[in-house]
Amino acid sequence: MKTEEGKLRFFSLSSGSCGNCYYLGTGSHSLIIVAGVSFRQLKKVFQGNNIDPASVDAVLVTHDHLDHIRFLGTFCKKLLKPVYTTETIGGALRRHPFTSAAVGPFCRVIPADGEEDIAGMKVRCFEVPHDATQTVGYSVEIDGHRFVIMTDIGRFTDEAARYAALADTLVIESNYDMDMLMGGPYTYELKMRIIQGCGHLSNDECASALKRVMHPGLKNIFLCHLSENNNTAAKAFETASAALSEAGIEKGTVSLRCLPRTVPSPVFYL
Repeated sequence: MKTEEGKLRFFSLSSGSCGNCYYLGTGSHSLIIVAGVSFRQLKKVFQGNNIDPASVDAVLVTHDHLDHIRFLGTFCKKLLKPVYTTETIGGALRRHPFTSAAVGPFCRVIPADGEEDIAGMKVRCFEVPHDATQTVGYSVEIDGHRFVIMTDIGRFTDEAARYAALADTLVIESNYDMDMLMGGPYTYELKMRIIQGCGHLSNDECASALKRVMHPGLKNIFLCHLSENNNTAAKAFETASAALSEAGIEKGTVSLRCLPRTVPSPVFYL
C-alpha cells in the first residue's frame, strides 16, 4: 500500500444506517462527503491518520436523511467550511431541525448540470432515486482520478450508469440480500419501501450495475451502506465478485472491498 504524502486517499468513517461519512483528499486538499458521525469521532480518526481538519475544503451532502446529516451543524461550526449540495437539498437543510441553526451561511449550490471547482477538485452531482427530499451522487475529478459515489440509491439509473462508467474508483450501495430481507422481521410496508425503486440497492442490483459499467479504467470498487439486519459483508462481496467474473474481469484486476458499517475503514490509496 502506498503511503507517500500527496497520494489520493479515501476512507469511510462509517457506512450504514447508523451513520455515514467519507473522506477523499490528498492531504493538502480534501472533501468530506456527508456528516453522519460526530465531530469528535472525525477528529479522532483524522489524528490517527495525520490529517489536519484545516485541510478540508468543503462538505458534500447527498440528501437530508438523518444518518447523513446528523452532525452537519457541528461540522459547520467547527470546520467553518462551505457545504455544497443542490438548491433543493440546501433548502431542506435550512428547514431541518438538526441543521437549520448552523448550515445557512455555509450552504453553496452545485447546479444540476454544472461543475463546481473546489480547490482544484472538479465536482459534479447527479440525481438518484431515494425517498428523501432529493438525493444525489457525486463525481469528483482530482489529481487525474475520477471518483464517483452513489449511496442510498433505490434504482440504478442511466445517469448513474453514465457517471459510473467513467470512474476509476466507484463507491456504490449494496444494501440488502433479498432472501434475508423478505424472510426477516421487517414489516411488509418497510420491506416495500426498501425494494420498490426509491429505497435501497440490493446485492443483486448492485452486481447488475457493476456488469453494466465495467470498463478497463475502473480499478477500485467499494460496496457501501450494507444493512445490519438484511445483509452480510460476505454476501455482498460474493455477489459483486461473481458479477465481475461473469463480466470477464480477471481476479486481481479490480480491487473490490466492503466498507464497514460502524467503524472506520483503513485508508485506501487510490
